[in-house]
Amino acid sequence: MIKLTFALVRLPHLTREAFQAYWFDHHAPLVASVREPLRIRRYVQLHSLPAEVSEGIRISRHAPDDFDGVAQLWWDSFEDMAGQHDAAAAEAGRLLLEDERKFIDHSRSPLWWGEEKVIF
Repeated sequence: MIKLTFALVRLPHLTREAFQAYWFDHHAPLVASVREPLRIRRYVQLHSLPAEVSEGIRISRHAPDDFDGVAQLWWDSFEDMAGQHDAAAAEAGRLLLEDERKFIDHSRSPLWWGEEKVIF
């Protein structure tokens, strides 16, 4: 399985609560609606708790500021994910990016491809 991990930082005008509500109530159904043309096998949202909950562990490790959430998406293979060159997939990607611009600060939200290595 190939996984896209996207560590999300909200746009400055949004509270964490407003960001997470929009992400869950509006963006998640949008992702679900385009899962077939994009061949997404699984989509998970990890909503961060208030910053003070993680502050101790973050400080003890000299870690950067926390994220507002993490999105994870799975594909069967990199070839399956990369083979999305039809018009429906392009339109689905455009819709998702357009919606992301309403609540995600892309310049502060790293994302990367990875291959899962299950330990236990």
